[in-house]
Amino acid sequence: MLEVDREQVLAYRIAAHGLHREETDATAAAVFDLGLQDSVRDTALLGLAARVDGEIRPAVWDDPRFVLAWTHRGAPHFHRRVELDAIRAALVPLDEKDAMARILWQRKQVEDAGMSAMDALFTAANAIRKVVTGVQTKGTASGAVTKLIPDGLSYACRGCGVVHIYEQLMRVASIHAGVRLEPGAKPATLAPLEKRGAVKSSPDVKAATRVIEGYLRINGPAAPGDAATYVGTTRTGVDAMWPGNLVEVRVDGKKAFLPEDRMSLLENPPEPDVVRLLPPLDPFVQARDRSVLVPDKARQKEVWKILGNPGVLLADGEIAGVWRAKASGKKRLDFTVASFDAVRPAVRKAAEEESARVAAAREFPDHRVSWN
Repeated sequence: MLEVDREQVLAYRIAAHGLHREETDATAAAVFDLGLQDSVRDTALLGLAARVDGEIRPAVWDDPRFVLAWTHRGAPHFHRRVELDAIRAALVPLDEKDAMARILWQRKQVEDAGMSAMDALFTAANAIRKVVTGVQTKGTASGAVTKLIPDGLSYACRGCGVVHIYEQLMRVASIHAGVRLEPGAKPATLAPLEKRGAVKSSPDVKAATRVIEGYLRINGPAAPGDAATYVGTTRTGVDAMWPGNLVEVRVDGKKAFLPEDRMSLLENPPEPDVVRLLPPLDPFVQARDRSVLVPDKARQKEVWKILGNPGVLLADGEIAGVWRAKASGKKRLDFTVASFDAVRPAVRKAAEEESARVAAAREFPDHRVSWN
């Protein structure tokens, strides 16, 4: 059995994520095999800028080859449009426990709804499909959907004094309703997918398995529990989706798995000598084994906040610090980079070159960098 340390795993992941920036076509970026999350300002855009060579502009999201939708864990992700049907199929829960986990329900919510979590999911999906027949804001759609569903599928919001469909239920049901998101729209805006078919509620184990395999390809070697957390299901539930073409390895003595055809890259990854400014919630930091990414507990708290995660500085094969950027007017983006340890002059220079790339991607003509 192959035994590797965390440094070798990180070198593998840097390569598997395409962070050596060898691709020139955005659709070829490996992260789209799973999906590229876009939850905070320009997350997906900057994740792409870190991986794809050449100029990156916000207009890339006008590219008809991509579509934005609530998918994994109900979070917004960009996917290749031609693969969205497969993603939708993969997100149909395999059983009742899987459905409860995905919509974040406990037994009490099921009892209050008077129906199973699976029935609740597709009752909501059918209502969303009826409502979203054109472009409309999430708030407008939510209000209309709430009127069509049983009382047990909604709650009274203390903040606004209005009854709403459960937030997570709406998010995970929308893809099954054939609904996408409008990129860059504020507030969140929904629209029907073109040529959407009927709502399909039949589980597809093969499709679900491909998502697990996709996670292991870019964030492996990893354990089943890591994959389950990423998908948003139970540890037991992921067993039914577990791929068969995996090799067991040991990462610092702990059991982990990787697709067999990726073993040669794990055994001999390229030198992880890239410097990148990765955005908050980048796929690289979405790996669930945080102790592999950042062993130090205090530094973990700097990388993963309860609210408002920073971006991370990737250097010398490690997460070497964090960064934030703030607009100064409409023309300049000010960066603050806080390294965990002293960095070499070459790393500092490369990080400042990356900050220029980030500013350009966000269409700021000027930028400034300060170090802590």
